[in-house]
Amino acid sequence: MASVKIECVANEGYRIGESPVWDEKESALLYVDITGRKVCRWSSLTQQVQTLAVDAPVSSVALWKSGDYVITLGTRFAALKWKEKLVTTLTHVDKDKPNNRFNDGKVDPAGRYFAGTMAEEIRPAVLERHQGALYTLFPDLSVVKHFDQVDISNGLDWSLDHKTFYYIDSLSYSVDAFDYDLQIGKIGNRRSIYKLEKEESIPDGMCIDTEGKLWVACYNGGRVIRLDPETGKRLQTVKLPVDKTTSCCFGGKDYSEMYVTSASDGMDEEWLSRQPQAGGIFKITGLGVKGVPPYPFAG
Repeated sequence: MASVKIECVANEGYRIGESPVWDEKESALLYVDITGRKVCRWSSLTQQVQTLAVDAPVSSVALWKSGDYVITLGTRFAALKWKEKLVTTLTHVDKDKPNNRFNDGKVDPAGRYFAGTMAEEIRPAVLERHQGALYTLFPDLSVVKHFDQVDISNGLDWSLDHKTFYYIDSLSYSVDAFDYDLQIGKIGNRRSIYKLEKEESIPDGMCIDTEGKLWVACYNGGRVIRLDPETGKRLQTVKLPVDKTTSCCFGGKDYSEMYVTSASDGMDEEWLSRQPQAGGIFKITGLGVKGVPPYPFAG
């Protein structure tokens, strides 16, 4: 086992850093600050962050086959042209729920953009429950709702054979699996594959490695955990110097580095003084595993 090294690559004090995704073309990490209302891009070449401000909470970002990006903004799916700094709405969901916003999202192996909603938080993890739903934006820009009654729609990914969809509704304190039909983008047969332990706190963002194991960022748990979805066992815990770890992805030129986003919303001055890197972006090396490159939206 290589020795695990953790470094803060962007100590920007984001309010809710989220949705990290590696942009291979730019050798850069894309991510968002949800309540800070910005899409960010950290270059591994220059170590600099570029930022694009938007007009609503922006909760996830994904690559687009065209070379642009696609984002979830408020309750909209939207196109983002980075160079032109141009955001264009593609479609709207949850129109009957003005208090809702999107949360985490990710593109499936066939190029469909999955993303879920939640009620706006009163304070971190405190909100009106069962207001959210899970949606898919298809390449033809049509939208399907899979199910509702969601609290905080969060981490998502697909098994290496694309036959299983993994999903987290944070306040269930569970990582769930569904059967997945890649041909039509349909999910079914929901079951729990891992229940979080008390000290792991709240399951948030998630990604998969090339061995088919899941990595879950634990909000308020200050860690990412590696799970075996077949056995339901935790294989590894990597602790970070901040409590509010929000999401994770693999990146770097061979996808052997892990990037972890974090939040600072809801932390008082005393807490922040103990964790000066809260809201930072972290790079973890030496895990000894690699990740799966992100799929681009096929629209």
